[in-house]
Amino acid sequence: MHVAAGLGASRRAEDIVGVLDVGTSKAVCLIATLPRSGGNRDQARVLGLGVQPTRGLKGGVVIALDEAEQAVRGAVAQAERAAGVRMEEVVVSVACGRSKSRTFTANTEIEGRVVASADIERLMTAARTHVERDGRMLLHMNCVSYRLDGATGIGEPLGLAGRTLGADLHAVTADEAPVHNLLQAVERAYLSTIALVPAPYASALAATTEEERQLGVVAIDIGAGTTTLAAFARGHLLSTGVVPAGGNHITLELAQALSAPVNEAERIKKDYGTLARGACDDHDLVSYALAGEDAPVRGEIHKGEVRTIVRGRVLRLFGQVAGHIERSGVAPLVMQRMVLAGGGSQLAGLGEFAADFFARPVRIARIEPFDGMPAGLEGPAFANSVGLIHAALDPSAGRRENGGGAAPGGYLQRVGQWLREGF
Repeated sequence: MHVAAGLGASRRAEDIVGVLDVGTSKAVCLIATLPRSGGNRDQARVLGLGVQPTRGLKGGVVIALDEAEQAVRGAVAQAERAAGVRMEEVVVSVACGRSKSRTFTANTEIEGRVVASADIERLMTAARTHVERDGRMLLHMNCVSYRLDGATGIGEPLGLAGRTLGADLHAVTADEAPVHNLLQAVERAYLSTIALVPAPYASALAATTEEERQLGVVAIDIGAGTTTLAAFARGHLLSTGVVPAGGNHITLELAQALSAPVNEAERIKKDYGTLARGACDDHDLVSYALAGEDAPVRGEIHKGEVRTIVRGRVLRLFGQVAGHIERSGVAPLVMQRMVLAGGGSQLAGLGEFAADFFARPVRIARIEPFDGMPAGLEGPAFANSVGLIHAALDPSAGRRENGGGAAPGGYLQRVGQWLREGF
C-alpha cells in the first residue's frame, strides 16, 4: 500500500492501510499498521481515526458529489492528522448499487491428468464472466468448495487427478453506476481506491466471531439509511443483502406521526423509543416542539404511543430482513444465531425484541478492539469501519489489490483490473 510520508512520519509504506466507510449519516476513515506476512491480528495497530457527518448520500447512494467529497476529505484529513501520515490509497466499503448475492457452480475440463493452476484460473475466469453481465460489477467472490468428477467437499484440488473440475462459488455484485459515483467522490478527494469490500461482509467480520461463522450466523447491520446482512456457515460467506431502510426511517416515521421536526423526532427516538418488555411508564407524557410552530406551542404523546410507532417500523424492517434470508435458500444453515450491529442496533430492548421475532439467540455486537483503537470504536456503530481492517488483514476475506499500477481510463477500469488479477 502506497502512503506518502508527511507530518514527521517515517514508516514503511507496505505496513500501513487506510480504510474508508462512507455511509448515509457519517464517513469514517481509519489508518492502521498491518503485520508483515506471517504476522497475526494482534500485531495490527490503529494510528488514526476520522469521523465526519455525511451529506449528499441517501440510502447509501451518492446523490450530491460535492457534499460526499467534502465528507470524505474531512474524515481522511482528520485521520491523517492523528496518524501523522498522508494517505493516497484506501480500501472502500460498498453498500450501494442494488447489491446482489448468489451461489452457483462453475465447471471446466482439466487439460492434463491432474489439476493445475491454469485449470483453476480458467474456472475462475468463466465464473467472473458469468456474474459480470448486464452492467453488474463483481465486488467479492469466494469459493465454498471444489468438485472433482462429481465428488464434492474438496478444499484444495491442486495436484489431484481427474477429468472435470468444478467450484461451488458465492459472488456479490452491484450496479456499476452507483459504485462509480462513490469512487468519483473518493477520487475527487485525491485518493485512489485499491480495493472494494461489500459493506455487509466488512461489518460481519468485525461483529461476529470465527466460531459463530463456523456454526452458522446472520450479521445484521442497521445503519442510518440501509440495513445490511451477511450470512455464514462452516466459515464461508453464503449470502449478503441490503434493505433500503434503517434508523433514519424510524425517525422519519415518528416525525410524520407527531408533526414534529426531524431533530425532535430523533431525540424522542433515542430517549423514549424503547422496545424492552414490561415498561411501566407507557402512560407518561413526552412533550416536544411542533414543526413550523413558535416555541411556546408544544405537542404531547404518551411513551406507549412512541413505543408502538417504533415497534411497527422495526417489525417491517425485520420482515424485510427475514424475506431476504428466506429467499437466499441458506436459512437452514445460517439461522443458528444472529448478531446485530450498526448505530440502529443501540435502540433500547432491540436484542430481546429481535430474539422474539426471529426465534433465535440474538446478541448486540461488541467489537474486539485493535491496539491503539480510540474509545468508542468497540461499539456496534463502527462495525463496518473496523471490519475493513479485518478484510485488509486477510486477502482471502475479500480484499483485492491493484498490483499493476494505475490503468488508463479511470476508476472503473482500474478496479476491473484488480478484480481480474485478484479473483
